[in-house]
Amino acid sequence: MSASPHSESGEPLAVGRPEAARLLGVSVRTVDTMIARRELRGRRIGRRIVFTLEELRRFLTKDHPVTRKAEE
Repeated sequence: MSASPHSESGEPLAVGRPEAARLLGVSVRTVDTMIARRELRGRRIGRRIVFTLEELRRFLTKDHPVTRKAEE
């Protein structure tokens, strides 16, 4: 498999689930959960799901509800 295409600045145009998880600091399973919840939008290319860096940035900058366990 060849390397991912890169923009003129050297950034990849899109990254797969494992790289997206690494960049976000979460597990691949968490990325899969975010996809299922439609919190993170990817694009299917063949069997792979890829994410633009813009999409990862959009996800990080939007408001997210914070859930905390009630203290007993």
